[in-house]
Amino acid sequence: QVQLVESGGGLVQAGGSLRLSCEASGRTFSSYAMGWFRRAPGKEREFVTAIRGNGVSTSYADSVKGRFTISRDNAKNTVYLQMSSLKPEDTAVYYCAADQSILTFLRRPLYVEVWGQGTLVSVSF
Repeated sequence: QVQLVESGGGLVQAGGSLRLSCEASGRTFSSYAMGWFRRAPGKEREFVTAIRGNGVSTSYADSVKGRFTISRDNAKNTVYLQMSSLKPEDTAVYYCAADQSILTFLRRPLYVEVWGQGTLVSVSF
């Protein structure tokens, strides 16, 4: 099983950009679908985006389509979340996650196998 460590969170002004990284341990990274969730203050955790192990197929929540881009570098065991045109409502703790199937992210998010510790993104007005 992989272990995940996120980085790249911070404070940014509305309209700005930020890139999150998630580095995974282990030699089976490419066999995992990877994704990002977020939990805003006072709200439940929600799905943001996911990507298949081969990097070909991706899925996004409607709230971030056209603004966020997920990508991965299997040679570096790393998945990225490029966030642009950030809004105050994007403020949240962002969690990297891994599962053998991208369908788990989409249909059964509570059952995703592996979670990172989270990184805080704060977007100011």
